[in-house]
Amino acid sequence: MMSDAIQLDRDELRLPPIPSGRMLIGGQWVAGSSGASIDVEDPATGEIFAKVEAGGAEDVDKAVRAARKAFESPAWSRMRPLDRARLLETIARKIEEHADELALLESFDNGKAFEHAKMVDVPAAVDIFRYMSGWCARLGGTVNPISGDGRQYHSYTVHEPIGVVGLIVPWNYPLAMAAWKLAPALAAGCAMVLKPSEVTPLTALRLAELCLEAGVPEGVINVVTGYGPEAGQALVEHPGIDKIAFTGSTRVGKDIVRTCAIDLKRVTLELGGKSPSLVFADADIEKAALGAALAIFFNSGQVCLAASRLYVEESIYDRLMEAIIEVTRGFKLGHGRDPHTMIGPLVSRAQQDRVLGYIGKGRAAGNELLLGGGKGLETGYFVEPTIFRGSQADSAIVKEEIFGPVLVATPFKDVDEVVRTANDTRYGLAANIWTRDLSRAHLVARRLQAGIVWINTHGLNDPSAPFGGFKESGWGREVGEEGVLNYTETKTVTALLGD
Repeated sequence: MMSDAIQLDRDELRLPPIPSGRMLIGGQWVAGSSGASIDVEDPATGEIFAKVEAGGAEDVDKAVRAARKAFESPAWSRMRPLDRARLLETIARKIEEHADELALLESFDNGKAFEHAKMVDVPAAVDIFRYMSGWCARLGGTVNPISGDGRQYHSYTVHEPIGVVGLIVPWNYPLAMAAWKLAPALAAGCAMVLKPSEVTPLTALRLAELCLEAGVPEGVINVVTGYGPEAGQALVEHPGIDKIAFTGSTRVGKDIVRTCAIDLKRVTLELGGKSPSLVFADADIEKAALGAALAIFFNSGQVCLAASRLYVEESIYDRLMEAIIEVTRGFKLGHGRDPHTMIGPLVSRAQQDRVLGYIGKGRAAGNELLLGGGKGLETGYFVEPTIFRGSQADSAIVKEEIFGPVLVATPFKDVDEVVRTANDTRYGLAANIWTRDLSRAHLVARRLQAGIVWINTHGLNDPSAPFGGFKESGWGREVGEEGVLNYTETKTVTALLGD
């Protein structure tokens, strides 16, 4: 593992313009009602470099009311679908124009490598706005061939915007996750209140600025920064919210469901994962080794679909593990603005402590440590890429989502055994399969309890492909056709034409 001291030129450390930190409510940038603020720190150094408002229930109420007013206004409700499409395309172009600025801001805010943010996060935001612009004028309904009582009827369906939606996004992909929720909600014609993570609020605020510049009517997009128990809970509880779309932990997702059950708010949830990689003996060892390493260590393992459980056919186990360890040793641990960095810091000290705690549990349970296990760098919130041989199937590192760079690798003997073991989890977000036998690959894919299955690859996401999981990995799907329809209600209209 390369963990040499960080040496950056002054220009590489330069901050881009930082949003004011104020909240966006009704088209105006305003201070919070409490007067309190939240410190924003660089995870690579622990230094505070910005502050944002700590919004609460009063601010959420103002934002929801502004969104309702905008939703019902002719400027938004009567906007032509083609004009709404043009608006989303304009937002996509705005993001492209500010790609370097957004990627650098994401690196300071989240800690991830600038190059990765520019390669993954920013294009993901561009792509979803561009893709969803195509849906604005395609949200048609169907004609229903009803039998009725024999008389002549005309029956059809329409998709209407669900109303005012609360969007709560996580800290691992702040820009991309905000875009994944804003774009389909806008395409459907909703108005919204966005609550970014208090840990990484800055790119959401900058994205909102760009949306206003693109011409989104005032009040259609509102942003309230704040802590989850205050601003997030107030948003979930607010009677003026018609739907909550949440990405985050399964524990919080369950709490949201309980609250939304009171008034039966619509809910979509993209939650946790403990995804398996299955590597069969006929796999291309070199490709599988690189794929398995990237599937867990990219973005420092802070990915809901990270393949944190690796199952390898016994006959190639030692050979593959040697290859994975060799690949991983070549991943540089370092500052996100260092162009050679592959693995940046975790997002916060709390997350670093959490991941190191799991590594300690893995050792205590008797799992053999094959690589890593420490911080790697003393300054910042780093954790080395860590690999265990998973001899204890019931240990916490095998069963629980760690959300960090920790891989547990276990040998298997046959297909039935590995499918049973892979499915032995309360999660069901993603899985991948490495084999040259495509017939086996597709047959195994059908048996895996996961919303997304990749074959001989991992992590490819596209705006057209529904994203979501089985079991405790969530409800509903993000992006794709299902993603935009989740922001609509289906109405059936039936008229008697004559006897």
